[in-house]
Amino acid sequence: MADTITIRTDAETERALEVLTSDGVSRSAAIRAAVLAAAERRERLADMQLAVLAMPLGEPDGVNLAEEIARERSGDL
Repeated sequence: MADTITIRTDAETERALEVLTSDGVSRSAAIRAAVLAAAERRERLADMQLAVLAMPLGEPDGVNLAEEIARERSGDL
């Protein structure tokens, strides 16, 4: 048996529930679907972030930007 969850709504939440239940779906089903959709989006975002971190950076171009900036600031062009 599933656990019962109680939420405290405000005007914005009630408006969102009206939108989600406008096709006749129950409030409970609409909330359940919204929670599942939010979890899926969060997992997808985490997967995308990991994919970006795993992307190869390519070969360095031989330019050390820090050295270039230091040289410009010291006047040793």
